[in-house]
Amino acid sequence: MGLLKLRCVKFLTHITKKSALLHYRSLTAASFKYDDLQETLTDKKQEKPDPNNLLFGHNFSDHMLKVEWTSSDGWGKPIISPLTNLSIHPGAKCLHYAIELFEGMKAYRGVDDKIRMFRPFENMKRMKSTADRAYLPDFDAEELVKCMKKLLQIDREWVPYSTKSSLYLRPTFIGTEPTLGVTKSASALLYVITGPVGPYYPTGMNPVTLLADPQYVRAWPGGCGNFKMGSNYGPTIKISAEADKKGCQQVLWLYGDDHQLTEVGAMNLFVYWINEQGEKELVTAPLDGLVLPGITRKSLIELAKKWGEFKVTERSYTMAEITKALNENRLKEMFGAGTACVVSPVVVSPGR
Repeated sequence: MGLLKLRCVKFLTHITKKSALLHYRSLTAASFKYDDLQETLTDKKQEKPDPNNLLFGHNFSDHMLKVEWTSSDGWGKPIISPLTNLSIHPGAKCLHYAIELFEGMKAYRGVDDKIRMFRPFENMKRMKSTADRAYLPDFDAEELVKCMKKLLQIDREWVPYSTKSSLYLRPTFIGTEPTLGVTKSASALLYVITGPVGPYYPTGMNPVTLLADPQYVRAWPGGCGNFKMGSNYGPTIKISAEADKKGCQQVLWLYGDDHQLTEVGAMNLFVYWINEQGEKELVTAPLDGLVLPGITRKSLIELAKKWGEFKVTERSYTMAEITKALNENRLKEMFGAGTACVVSPVVVSPGR
């Protein structure tokens, strides 16, 4: 009985310690709250740019949202303050190991003068998924959306009075622990900046020319191609420069020996054609890890299915299929879709 009692005591002690640890983790993982939001407003407002001559990503609103996190204390209070530079240690993990992610969102001013965000919770779902992959802390999506709505309310005059431009929101999440070593970051910063934007491409709504060259690969199964991490974009910049030299605005990323069409640098890709069975069909690559689960992509698929005017298919398709459809006069339209570019017609230029 004495041995049994000792084992029971050890077991209960283990359970108690485990419960305490779980409780501690639940406390440190708890999200920041909108109700704790603090505001410090600027007394030096910037002059707003002409909404008819906006360059994408070149202008920023007066304020930003910031929330800090540490593994010891959990989330701090969200703060809206004047837009300012970040102070960051040169050893911060985001600078060395790309522990960083972001989202791209838009807010529009309607003809009724109301400001509306486009499907923000879809972006939050993707952001939380990417944060998990980057091993950054979880947060409550609803609380962040509330904070962003307040930021929009404060900077509402930065939302263009125009049907040709909008306000872009860039939630960003970085690991800030000032230590070297490929390990989880013990501190992080979530911040949101905004700014008015016009068309993403200088071509406007004219077709965007894409370079399709199979020697370059953006993503692969089991990788991070389906997460919105900065590390997915940095290595594509040189290839985009090569495309520019050939008169192309973007790169169409191919995959595999059969040259599957995956996505473009800033947008998902769609093909509208008459398939080999004689059906009208809208085709786009599946969410198999090779493409980003775009919010505009999802919206277009949902709308197309609701219309019921043609077949909607998510599957892998190849350059050989595109070429055959083009030669047989079955290819009707190709276009890209994304938050930044909205919907943009494209022209494909073979790399070799």
